[in-house]
Amino acid sequence: MTITEDTITLRKASLADVEAIAALTDAAYEKYIPLIGRKPMPMTADYAKMAVENEIWLLNVHDQLAGILVLEYEPDTLLIYSVAIQPEYQKKGLGRRLLALAEEQAVQAGYRTIRLYTNALFEYNLNLYKNLGYHETSREPFLGSTLVHMAKMLAG
Repeated sequence: MTITEDTITLRKASLADVEAIAALTDAAYEKYIPLIGRKPMPMTADYAKMAVENEIWLLNVHDQLAGILVLEYEPDTLLIYSVAIQPEYQKKGLGRRLLALAEEQAVQAGYRTIRLYTNALFEYNLNLYKNLGYHETSREPFLGSTLVHMAKMLAG
């Protein structure tokens, strides 16, 4: 299946999308369970609450849900809580597309920085974020592993 700009649509999620969001998140993150010995935090999130309190974007390819982006608007920065791509759509640039959308939303909201965190064992993610201009700001122990906090200064 070819993915082009005209086959991708983006829209904000509603409460009606919560079940699909949770299912996609579980599919995207389940590969990490053996690595960290538990479900990653996005697999345990209350997406009904998040859909009301935060902003969730849905990325569709050919009208099929392929990715989600969960944003939390904090006082000083925009937090990317989760970027999840359906396994069959991974490594096709859709995660980068959602990260770019997050940066656009942050700039539109007047933020000068954007932040995220990931597990220290998720080496692919760490390298991706570094390649996209994020830098490590701190590390903290969390449920038997280590969270790596990262941030990026935004133009605008």
